Amino acid sequence: MYENIALTETTYYILLALYRPNHGYGIMQKAYDLSGGRVRLAAGTLYGALNTLCDKHWIEQLPAEAGSRKKEYRLTEEGLDVLINEIERLRELVNNGDAVMKGE
Repeated sequence: MYENIALTETTYYILLALYRPNHGYGIMQKAYDLSGGRVRLAAGTLYGALNTLCDKHWIEQLPAEAGSRKKEYRLTEEGLDVLINEIERLRELVNNGDAVMKGE
């Protein structure tokens, strides 16, 4: 079902950052760290993306703790499937590139 979806780098890192439940600032930091500083998510970009991913049912917002303003999110099963498929797609791209470069 998701075999033909190629995620943007931003979406990929947001989903990856949500492999464990996380809040907005944590997602920004995790994406930055995982990408070696290449992906810098501004708050507006992040929250727009989070809304879109919630609409697609790839992530969901967790119930907020009483008195907390932090919004935490987690991957849904569907979102995990999308992420796994993307990792497999990227792995295939790298393997094909390696094969060509090695003359196979």
